[in-house]
Amino acid sequence: MIEANEWRAVWFTISVAALATGCIAPPGVWLAWLLARKKWPGKAIVETVITLPLVLPPVATGLVLLKLFGRRGAIGNFLEEQLGVEIVFTWKAVLIALAVMSFPLLVRTARVAFESVNPRLEQVALTLGASRWRVFFSVTLPLAARGIIAGALLAFARALGEFGATILVAGAIPEKTATISVTIFNLIQLGHDAAAFRLVLISVVLSFGAVAASEYFIRRRRQ
Repeated sequence: MIEANEWRAVWFTISVAALATGCIAPPGVWLAWLLARKKWPGKAIVETVITLPLVLPPVATGLVLLKLFGRRGAIGNFLEEQLGVEIVFTWKAVLIALAVMSFPLLVRTARVAFESVNPRLEQVALTLGASRWRVFFSVTLPLAARGIIAGALLAFARALGEFGATILVAGAIPEKTATISVTIFNLIQLGHDAAAFRLVLISVVLSFGAVAASEYFIRRRRQ
């Protein structure tokens, strides 16, 4: 039987992962379109920076976030002194960690989706008098929509399983910052293996559903 504190960790993870995916979607889609359609100085550097969270150890990314958003960090100090907003070891730190770690998957998948849209269709719309904004929202975005949705689902799945960056910047505070992954770690540390395996099973089911849905939209886009 799943206990109340375990359910709270599950719902907390789902809600923050969904919020993180929603937060990164607009800038992620815009950046993916820029990378797919435009040539500009520093493009290769931006592509590399975006990919870094995928290849760096998650704890390394978490350490960078901790230095940035801590009380003495450039961003954290400003937010706390000017706005009275504390980031580190709160749910907001979890949100930032999940968003940063899942952002590359959204951008890379959405970029492929935009690159698969035939530019001739956009040129035809332009020659018929449509503005570039209208072409984007009426031609480009609908044709790339399935790939973008697939990328958002992959980002959501990545956020569900994030551990390294989260525990470093948000800690492992039960019922406050403890996600499914962090709760599993806490339970194992306490010797509660049965409860940990219950959460592992829930995590597998959630991640499998998100990845399966993403694959469905990818197949539909290819068709």
